[in-house]
Amino acid sequence: MSNELTSFSPGSGRRVRPRSHLASDAEALNLSGEWRFSFSARADLAPEGAAAVDFDDSDWDEIALPAHWVLLGGDDWGKPIYTNVAYPFPVDVPNVPDENPTGDHRLAFEVPEGFLPDGRVLLRFGGVESLCIASLNGVEVGVIRGSRLAQELDVTEELRVGTNVIHLRVHQWCAHSYLEDQDQWWLPGVFREVELLARPDGGIDDVWLRADFDPDTGEGAIVPELLAHPSAWPITIALPELGFATTIASPDDLDAFGVGIVEPWSADRPNLYEVEVSNAVESRTLRVGFRRVEIVGHEWLVNGTKLRLRGVNRHEYDPDHGRVFNRERARDGLLLMKQHNINAVRTAHYPPHPELLELTDELGFWVIDECDLETHGFVFDDWESNPTDDIRWRDALLDRVQRFFERDKNHPSIICWSLGNEAGVGSNSEAMAAWLHRRDPERPVHYEPDYDLTHTDVVSRMYATVEAMADMSQGAGKHEFGTPGRNAVLAERPMILCEYAHAMGNGAGALSLYEEAFDTLPQWHGGFVWEWRDHGLRQTTPEGVEFHAYGGDFGEVLHDGSFVCDGMVLSDGTPTPMLAEFAAVTSPIKLDVWENAMLVENRRHDGDTSDLRFVVVDEHDGRVVSEIEVELRPVGPAGDSGIAELPEALAPHGGEAWRTVRAELLEDSAWAPAGHVVARVQFRTHGVIEPSLPSGPSIRPVLGDDGRITIGRAVFDARTGDLVSLGDVDMAGPRLDLWRAPTENDSLSDFHSYVDVEPIASRGVGGPAPSSETQWRTAGLDRLQRRVLAVDVSPEGLRVLHRYAPAASRESVLVELLWEVRDGQLVLAADAQPSRGWTGTWPRIGLHFVLPGGLERVEWFGTGPNENYPDSREAAIVGRFTGTLQDMTVNYAVPQESGHREGVREVVLPDVGLTVRAHEVGGKRPGFQLRAHDPHEVAAAAHPHELPGSARTHLHIDAGVHGLGSRSCGPDVRPEYQLRPGPAQWSLRFKA
Repeated sequence: MSNELTSFSPGSGRRVRPRSHLASDAEALNLSGEWRFSFSARADLAPEGAAAVDFDDSDWDEIALPAHWVLLGGDDWGKPIYTNVAYPFPVDVPNVPDENPTGDHRLAFEVPEGFLPDGRVLLRFGGVESLCIASLNGVEVGVIRGSRLAQELDVTEELRVGTNVIHLRVHQWCAHSYLEDQDQWWLPGVFREVELLARPDGGIDDVWLRADFDPDTGEGAIVPELLAHPSAWPITIALPELGFATTIASPDDLDAFGVGIVEPWSADRPNLYEVEVSNAVESRTLRVGFRRVEIVGHEWLVNGTKLRLRGVNRHEYDPDHGRVFNRERARDGLLLMKQHNINAVRTAHYPPHPELLELTDELGFWVIDECDLETHGFVFDDWESNPTDDIRWRDALLDRVQRFFERDKNHPSIICWSLGNEAGVGSNSEAMAAWLHRRDPERPVHYEPDYDLTHTDVVSRMYATVEAMADMSQGAGKHEFGTPGRNAVLAERPMILCEYAHAMGNGAGALSLYEEAFDTLPQWHGGFVWEWRDHGLRQTTPEGVEFHAYGGDFGEVLHDGSFVCDGMVLSDGTPTPMLAEFAAVTSPIKLDVWENAMLVENRRHDGDTSDLRFVVVDEHDGRVVSEIEVELRPVGPAGDSGIAELPEALAPHGGEAWRTVRAELLEDSAWAPAGHVVARVQFRTHGVIEPSLPSGPSIRPVLGDDGRITIGRAVFDARTGDLVSLGDVDMAGPRLDLWRAPTENDSLSDFHSYVDVEPIASRGVGGPAPSSETQWRTAGLDRLQRRVLAVDVSPEGLRVLHRYAPAASRESVLVELLWEVRDGQLVLAADAQPSRGWTGTWPRIGLHFVLPGGLERVEWFGTGPNENYPDSREAAIVGRFTGTLQDMTVNYAVPQESGHREGVREVVLPDVGLTVRAHEVGGKRPGFQLRAHDPHEVAAAAHPHELPGSARTHLHIDAGVHGLGSRSCGPDVRPEYQLRPGPAQWSLRFKA
């Protein structure tokens, strides 16, 4: 057994050569369903003789395959483990620990008469993690390695009509685990289908139809490659929709053939043609898309047009089933991507279930298909003995690249092959690339660690700053991992960011700057956000509260915490505000509106704008006064533009006038219903006419014997000057707040900072620095202490002066509050002045009011509907919105800062009849946040269910907030989006 566990071999036994995953009318038997299962904590404790036909498994458990056993058996069957980089076992190549969880699977199944062909029978595995020893009817038929690769074993001699018994012994760890150190959960098991395939004598074993499109003539051509026994010929290839069929008499007659004028395939217009490849005994079907992929200089072209990748990295993931594939859920995810202007997928970091690629063909995505390879844990030893440069692994790595290519080679959505991820470089990665180039000379090869592009075709970077992107485009500077001066050579090749904008928690910021770089720097073709979805695993507390667990929640000795939750949708599939921000920033329909005209630029790869209608909506103080559709000639793709006249906007009688222009689908499409908004832009048509402050006489304050000051219906504490109540509404505050519950971008510091450090010119970013959270806590922003300097009563109102400062600090902020009541409204003018000596950044500068608990409804006039921040506000529009208190924040895997909305004009809390209005001061409006917990409660909780019960509601009126950045894995908050220490003013009105 130890020899199998520590073998460098890609596999053994009856393995057959890899081939395409294609539909066939030959018999097949899916073995999914209930199996008998036995778990052993160690390989040497696995039941002896379990492969024998007469073995008694009656006392075994049951498991429904496909499945990961650690997600089904509670503590009895082991636990999931999450690591990002480090191996969860000792690095002792090729050895693995004795504590090697092992799952024995047995199934007795019936083979009907007529299933067995005259030819062969293959046992196909879609995916098993990590080592599987397969036996059929007591005979070991093969050992397979490569967890996310299709494997087929010839079991013709062992299979029989009637009852058969299959046994699979799966070990969690083997030597090949060193090749599978992807950033994800380690989840052992048989997680894709196990099938028996009847291969008829004279059948068609493999088909590859390379479907080319000539953009100059519009004609399609097919280069066929068919693998079949000599008795299988002649073979016919038919495309019924084109009225085309050709019969190929023998392998010697295989040659390219034209099929006439075709509609090309692209991600925007995914035109597919059904093809039937058949002979006397078998018919195989597939869909082809005619398209031409090529690199010309620094341009990566499809059908003669430069690619623009608005992409996302995608793992296989489900919160209950791990990497077990569900077609409908996968389709729903892809539709959500399309609806948010995502047009590209990188299959991080392994080939997906084959049906996923059928969906990307059908719905239209550019796909970078990635091999099942990552050895990131070797980085800690400076890549010593790394498999990509260790001859012992050569056969295994070549086997992996061949298996993933051959399975997926027919898919038109795949426009690039990737060798893997974060596995270093060496002679083996060079051999992998060389094999792909020989096998498929048309599609380029990608591999981010090939920084100098010695054996791949596309320059790829992770988490680069926009400054570094500009340097690379100009052939200047150097990447921190590259060769000095190499950028001048790389500037002659196409460039992408295979990972950027780390979507962890609340963030990432500055997407619009990346969009501008992609649009203006000629070598750059776009990028792939990391990543699509959080990977929390659904769990239940002893009290019955459901939550999504991350690293460390299963008692792992070594783990990487919540770093597994870094998606644009939450674990349960709920979109985050970043997804809306991405959609707003990356829309291929660019709108520019001014005065009475609109410029529309179509940056789709294919297709004009005839599928869209353009709607102009005018609003006065957030209320619709006009909505019309404007006429525009269809604008062609790839940068064509058109101008339409707009009607004159009505001037408001008072307040604000805003115009919103929407580009929306005219009719239902395959991916969204009619009315779906593809692009939107908003601008103010008339200058703001600020509502005047109440002008009536002020009410004289009254100092009572109870130690309270009353001004109209407002009651204050005479000692502190704090507001106690307004009418029937109990209130507390305001207190100055410079603290926020840190985001994960605030908390992590592996990447460089822009704050108070020497810049590194080649990255356009500062050097190492503590995280923002560390800097803020060091400065004491989370522990401000207040001293009351004055509470002065005058005929006009109340003046309150407070000094805020952290313990052991000389730095302070002086806050002056001027209260008065006019026309029945409580008016506050507030001013904050920091002392000299403050450095770094602040998370916020705001006034914190505490309101009664139990509030449910909220209405506001300002920006929305989602949270927005200085570097993440492209999706925000000005309007009137309603929601619940729960709607005002996002249920991130780790509780953190959430819910800020800039530019508030009015907040209404109907449950208590309170209205708060905010005015411009110095041309700036504050933002607001409303949530059930204060920042300290939020920061103390590791999961949402750990937040305490809430007895109060917290309203923050923020004069300024710090941006989000992407420093959890990427650039920090850029200088223009930082909140630096400085004065602030507020002008507020309250009405109960």
